[in-house]
Amino acid sequence: MASGVFVSYLRVSTGAQARSGLGIEAQRQAVRDFLNGGQWELLKEFVEVESGKRDNRPELAAALAMCRLRGATLLIAKLDRLSRDAHFLLSLQKAGVRFVACDMPHADNFTVGILAMVAQKEREMIARRTRDALAAARRRGVSLGGNRGNLPAVCREGAKASALVRSAEARQRASDLSPMLKAMQAQGCSLNEMAKRLNAEGVKTARGKEWQATQVARILEKIGVSSP
Repeated sequence: MASGVFVSYLRVSTGAQARSGLGIEAQRQAVRDFLNGGQWELLKEFVEVESGKRDNRPELAAALAMCRLRGATLLIAKLDRLSRDAHFLLSLQKAGVRFVACDMPHADNFTVGILAMVAQKEREMIARRTRDALAAARRRGVSLGGNRGNLPAVCREGAKASALVRSAEARQRASDLSPMLKAMQAQGCSLNEMAKRLNAEGVKTARGKEWQATQVARILEKIGVSSP
């Protein structure tokens, strides 16, 4: 039995299919069948209409953003086609979102394993190309320096890298929150009202806490919107 909070993502390849409902109803039924019984909540359904050659997937981005904000699981009706979609799989890997496929409910770990192997192979290829490039540079007489053995310098570089990661995560969360906050601002909500609505929606701060007006103001500043 399913339990928890879910966001469903359905996809059709052409506008004609979307207008006719071809494929969508079957996917929607698969979601209903999967969620039959149990303690669960379906927050929202996202439907993507795109061609197999198009990489811009705004509905997928919105679905992943909602999953991150609400701690939800992405529910995919059919993985058989998406499993061959490199853009989708890479987006899912980078998103850090739990997912399950109705037609292959145990495929999440399997898919992550495949992605990990592919990523590892790519890392090995990059490392080999880097070693070859360095060796070629040495043969040309290029002096290759670095901070190896300089512990303070290595620590500074590590701290700098960690700060960059935290900054990237903060930008991603601000981007996820942007549509919701802009809609509230368009409705004339104050900072306190925005904080209350985020809390009511079950959206937590990056540290898993309740929202305060000052925190909302900081997010608005990050996305370049003036506070009301």
